[in-house]
Amino acid sequence: MMQQPGRLIGLGVGPGDPELITVKALRLLRESPVVAYFVAKGKKGNAFGIIEAHLQDAQTLLPLVYPVTTEALPAPLSYEQVISDFYDAAGKQLAVHLDAGRDVAVICEGDPFFYGSYMYLHDRLAERYQAEVVPGVCSMLGGASVLGAPLVYRNQSLSVLSGVLPHDELKRRLADADAAVIMKLGRNFPKVRQVLEELGLADRALYVERATMANQKSCRWIRLSRCPRRISR
Repeated sequence: MMQQPGRLIGLGVGPGDPELITVKALRLLRESPVVAYFVAKGKKGNAFGIIEAHLQDAQTLLPLVYPVTTEALPAPLSYEQVISDFYDAAGKQLAVHLDAGRDVAVICEGDPFFYGSYMYLHDRLAERYQAEVVPGVCSMLGGASVLGAPLVYRNQSLSVLSGVLPHDELKRRLADADAAVIMKLGRNFPKVRQVLEELGLADRALYVERATMANQKSCRWIRLSRCPRRISR
């Protein structure tokens, strides 16, 4: 008799506060014989920290260790190619368990389909295996709740912008937005600061990092000199 393949499950576990994981995500997490999670070298990872207390001894843990994060690579290496190869290899690791009939829950900080690494495994595996995605509270929503700032009113439109965008493109999109969330600051922080100042928005902007986590920080953008921040992410 042919082995029934396991299910691929993308689990959004929320932005950081362990109490923000959904009941459904928690149930599927506990039921999954294999739990996979993305992590940087030498770190435990935020997503793993959220669900660690709910894991059981019988479960197989499958860390998927990024070969690179945001660092520059020497030529002829390409970040895009290195990370694509990594997702290819990670997909093959998961396929071994799925082919053996074991469900694999891939945990994802925030929501799996909102800047979530899980989506790259979904792209590679969902056509071959039964896949289920459980949405999670994304960092954008966690940030709004921490700041006490509604994202949009009435018929306004919300733009979600990446800090990775080139200066002029980010400035154009932000100028056209009714309301906006800028994500992926990290090394792009000076550029984002310049854009906000050029548009005269620095005194209106709000800043939050590690939203809903124990070490969260938030303040008005113009007070950032007195609001310690990380720039490594």
